[in-house]
Amino acid sequence: MKSAWFAVLGIAMGLMLIGTMLVPDAQLFRDPTMARIMFTHVPCAMICSGFLIASAWHGFKVLKNYNDTSATKLHAAVELGSLFAALTMVTGILFSKIMWGEYWHGDPRQVSFLIVLFIYGGLLALRAAFPDPIRRDRNTASYALAAILPSIFLTFVYPRLKAVQQQSFHPSNTIVEGQMDIFYSVGLYGSLVLIAIIAIVVFKLRVRTELLARKLENHGNLETHSGDSASPRMVRPVAVSPEHLD
Repeated sequence: MKSAWFAVLGIAMGLMLIGTMLVPDAQLFRDPTMARIMFTHVPCAMICSGFLIASAWHGFKVLKNYNDTSATKLHAAVELGSLFAALTMVTGILFSKIMWGEYWHGDPRQVSFLIVLFIYGGLLALRAAFPDPIRRDRNTASYALAAILPSIFLTFVYPRLKAVQQQSFHPSNTIVEGQMDIFYSVGLYGSLVLIAIIAIVVFKLRVRTELLARKLENHGNLETHSGDSASPRMVRPVAVSPEHLD
């Protein structure tokens, strides 16, 4: 059943890839053929934000009632969120080069999302700083909760401030105001759904593998402790004859 499901997903990916290549060129772009980069850039940005919220939620659950399941979901959300944040930044830099001729020109949207990427980087660095798994989980959870408000502000609020929109080259309301034609709307939302499904599948697989790794680690620790602990032994007196002493 799972193999059939993955086959369907693979076929859908192929069809969507072909479909995005067949959409007409966007004449408003400096390079009209490269407008298709938005089919990757926009979904990655949205999914990145979703994983940021998910990491805060699972971080809250870790602090409220610590358990391995919540901890593994927290770490999986952080890892995948970092991946999609990096993809968003890379595709955004390419978008900037295509549209405005420079990879980086200090646009407020670029700077604000770079801070979000650094926040994810801090989460990954914090995980590596604590060898003890419980301390690592709790500190990562605290960081994820503390980071959620500034991340939401930088992602959803700051770019839509009037002063920022006046300074930024980045389009802000193209999707919200329905400024895309039917071809790009279908391509964008189709890509979003497909990439989101892939992200969820990878998230579940990552949770399962880390839960298994934790169980194996705990089992190994139990065996080590049981092997080190010496069982109490009773010492009985033994009579030794004088012949043996000679």
